Amino acid sequence: MNISPEKPLGNPMIVGVMGGADVDPTVLKNAHELGMRIAREGWVLLNGGRNAGVMNASAQGAREAGGIVVGILPDNHCRQMSPYVTIPIVTGMGSARNAVNALSSHVVVACPGGPGTISEIALALKAGRCVILLDFELRGIFERAEQEGRLRQAKTPRAVIEIIRSEVS
Repeated sequence: MNISPEKPLGNPMIVGVMGGADVDPTVLKNAHELGMRIAREGWVLLNGGRNAGVMNASAQGAREAGGIVVGILPDNHCRQMSPYVTIPIVTGMGSARNAVNALSSHVVVACPGGPGTISEIALALKAGRCVILLDFELRGIFERAEQEGRLRQAKTPRAVIEIIRSEVS
Protein backbone atom coordinates (compact mmCIF):
# COMPACT_ATOMS: atom_id res chain seq x y z
CA MET A 1 0.00 0.00 0.00
CA ASN A 2 1.28 3.45 -0.89
CA ILE A 3 0.87 5.41 2.33
CA SER A 4 0.83 8.86 0.75
CA PRO A 5 1.56 9.80 -2.84
CA GLU A 6 2.52 13.31 -1.65
CA LYS A 7 5.47 12.11 0.47
CA PRO A 8 8.60 13.54 -1.18
CA LEU A 9 11.52 11.16 -1.53
CA GLY A 10 14.21 11.71 1.07
CA ASN A 11 11.91 13.41 3.57
CA PRO A 12 11.01 11.57 6.76
CA MET A 13 7.74 9.73 7.14
CA ILE A 14 5.37 11.69 9.39
CA VAL A 15 3.10 9.48 11.47
CA GLY A 16 0.18 11.24 13.10
CA VAL A 17 -0.87 9.78 16.45
CA MET A 18 -4.32 10.95 17.46
CA GLY A 19 -6.34 10.11 20.56
CA GLY A 20 -8.04 11.34 23.67
CA ALA A 21 -6.75 13.50 26.49
CA ASP A 22 -8.64 11.52 29.15
CA VAL A 23 -8.07 7.80 28.51
CA ASP A 24 -7.38 4.69 30.56
CA PRO A 25 -3.89 3.41 31.46
CA THR A 26 -3.90 0.69 28.78
CA VAL A 27 -4.40 3.31 26.07
CA LEU A 28 -1.55 5.38 27.53
CA LYS A 29 0.73 2.33 27.59
CA ASN A 30 -0.05 1.57 23.94
CA ALA A 31 0.49 5.20 22.93
CA HIS A 32 3.85 5.27 24.72
CA GLU A 33 5.01 2.05 23.05
CA LEU A 34 3.77 3.27 19.67
CA GLY A 35 5.75 6.49 20.07
CA MET A 36 8.89 4.50 20.84
CA ARG A 37 8.40 2.24 17.84
CA ILE A 38 7.77 5.17 15.49
CA ALA A 39 10.99 6.84 16.63
CA ARG A 40 12.99 3.62 16.26
CA GLU A 41 11.87 3.46 12.63
CA GLY A 42 13.33 6.93 12.12
CA TRP A 43 9.90 8.43 11.51
CA VAL A 44 8.61 11.74 12.87
CA LEU A 45 5.69 11.60 15.30
CA LEU A 46 3.05 14.32 14.92
CA ASN A 47 0.26 14.86 17.42
CA GLY A 48 -1.86 17.51 19.12
CA GLY A 49 1.08 18.56 21.27
CA ARG A 50 -0.68 18.90 24.62
CA ASN A 51 0.49 17.59 27.99
CA ALA A 52 -2.40 15.13 28.26
CA GLY A 53 -3.44 11.61 27.37
CA VAL A 54 -2.39 10.03 24.10
CA MET A 55 -0.58 13.19 23.01
CA ASN A 56 1.77 13.24 25.99
CA ALA A 57 2.25 9.46 26.20
CA SER A 58 3.11 9.03 22.52
CA ALA A 59 5.44 12.04 22.61
CA GLN A 60 7.19 10.68 25.69
CA GLY A 61 7.72 7.31 24.04
CA ALA A 62 9.14 8.89 20.90
CA ARG A 63 11.50 11.19 22.80
CA GLU A 64 12.73 8.37 25.05
CA ALA A 65 13.70 6.53 21.86
CA GLY A 66 15.49 9.62 20.51
CA GLY A 67 12.76 10.65 18.08
CA ILE A 68 11.35 13.94 16.85
CA VAL A 69 7.89 15.04 17.97
CA VAL A 70 5.93 17.75 16.17
CA GLY A 71 3.13 19.15 18.33
CA ILE A 72 0.28 20.99 16.58
CA LEU A 73 -0.99 23.12 19.46
CA PRO A 74 -4.56 24.47 19.56
CA ASP A 75 -3.77 27.72 21.35
CA ASN A 76 -1.63 30.73 20.57
CA HIS A 77 0.82 29.78 23.34
CA CYS A 78 2.75 26.76 24.63
CA ARG A 79 1.51 26.68 28.23
CA GLN A 80 -0.24 23.30 27.91
CA MET A 81 2.43 21.77 25.67
CA SER A 82 3.86 18.36 26.42
CA PRO A 83 7.46 18.64 27.63
CA TYR A 84 8.32 15.93 25.08
CA VAL A 85 7.43 18.01 22.01
CA THR A 86 10.56 18.96 20.07
CA ILE A 87 8.92 21.12 17.39
CA PRO A 88 5.88 23.07 18.64
CA ILE A 89 3.55 24.56 16.05
CA VAL A 90 1.38 27.20 17.74
CA THR A 91 -1.82 27.60 15.71
CA GLY A 92 -4.39 29.55 17.73
CA MET A 93 -6.93 27.46 15.79
CA GLY A 94 -8.55 25.43 18.56
CA SER A 95 -10.16 22.28 17.19
CA ALA A 96 -9.62 23.49 13.63
CA ARG A 97 -6.04 22.35 14.12
CA ASN A 98 -7.35 18.82 13.61
CA ALA A 99 -7.20 19.49 9.87
CA VAL A 100 -3.50 20.37 10.20
CA ASN A 101 -2.92 17.15 12.17
CA ALA A 102 -4.61 14.97 9.57
CA LEU A 103 -3.26 16.68 6.46
CA SER A 104 0.34 16.96 7.69
CA SER A 105 0.57 13.23 8.43
CA HIS A 106 1.45 10.63 5.82
CA VAL A 107 -0.42 8.03 7.86
CA VAL A 108 -2.68 8.48 10.90
CA VAL A 109 -2.88 6.13 13.87
CA ALA A 110 -6.02 6.70 15.93
CA CYS A 111 -6.00 5.61 19.56
CA PRO A 112 -9.19 5.72 21.62
CA GLY A 113 -10.57 9.23 21.94
CA GLY A 114 -13.69 11.28 21.43
CA PRO A 115 -15.25 13.55 18.82
CA GLY A 116 -11.96 15.36 18.18
CA THR A 117 -10.27 12.09 17.29
CA ILE A 118 -13.23 11.16 15.09
CA SER A 119 -12.84 14.44 13.20
CA GLU A 120 -9.16 13.71 12.61
CA ILE A 121 -10.01 10.24 11.30
CA ALA A 122 -12.63 11.66 8.93
CA LEU A 123 -10.31 14.41 7.67
CA ALA A 124 -7.49 11.93 7.09
CA LEU A 125 -9.78 9.54 5.20
CA LYS A 126 -11.15 12.40 3.10
CA ALA A 127 -7.57 13.35 2.19
CA GLY A 128 -6.85 9.78 1.10
CA ARG A 129 -4.59 8.95 4.04
CA CYS A 130 -4.25 5.49 5.52
CA VAL A 131 -5.84 5.42 8.99
CA ILE A 132 -4.98 2.68 11.47
CA LEU A 133 -7.22 2.21 14.52
CA LEU A 134 -5.16 1.06 17.52
CA ASP A 135 -7.52 -0.86 19.80
CA PHE A 136 -10.20 1.74 19.06
CA GLU A 137 -13.84 0.72 18.66
CA LEU A 138 -15.55 3.65 16.96
CA ARG A 139 -19.05 2.36 17.56
CA GLY A 140 -18.79 3.16 21.28
CA ILE A 141 -18.51 6.91 20.67
CA PHE A 142 -21.66 6.95 18.59
CA GLU A 143 -23.54 4.71 21.04
CA ARG A 144 -22.63 7.04 23.93
CA ALA A 145 -23.80 10.08 21.97
CA GLU A 146 -27.10 8.31 21.22
CA GLN A 147 -27.59 7.38 24.88
CA GLU A 148 -26.97 11.01 25.87
CA GLY A 149 -29.50 12.17 23.27
CA ARG A 150 -26.87 14.12 21.31
CA LEU A 151 -27.01 11.81 18.28
CA ARG A 152 -30.46 11.19 16.89
CA GLN A 153 -31.71 9.27 13.87
CA ALA A 154 -34.58 9.94 11.52
CA LYS A 155 -35.84 8.13 8.44
CA THR A 156 -37.81 10.98 6.89
CA PRO A 157 -37.55 14.76 6.58
CA ARG A 158 -40.76 15.02 8.60
CA ALA A 159 -39.17 13.05 11.45
CA VAL A 160 -36.17 15.41 11.36
CA ILE A 161 -38.47 18.40 11.85
CA GLU A 162 -40.23 16.65 14.74
CA ILE A 163 -36.91 15.99 16.47
CA ILE A 164 -35.80 19.59 16.01
CA ARG A 165 -39.12 20.88 17.38
CA SER A 166 -38.83 18.64 20.44
CA GLU A 167 -35.32 19.96 21.09
CA VAL A 168 -36.24 23.65 20.88
CA SER A 169 -39.46 23.50 22.88
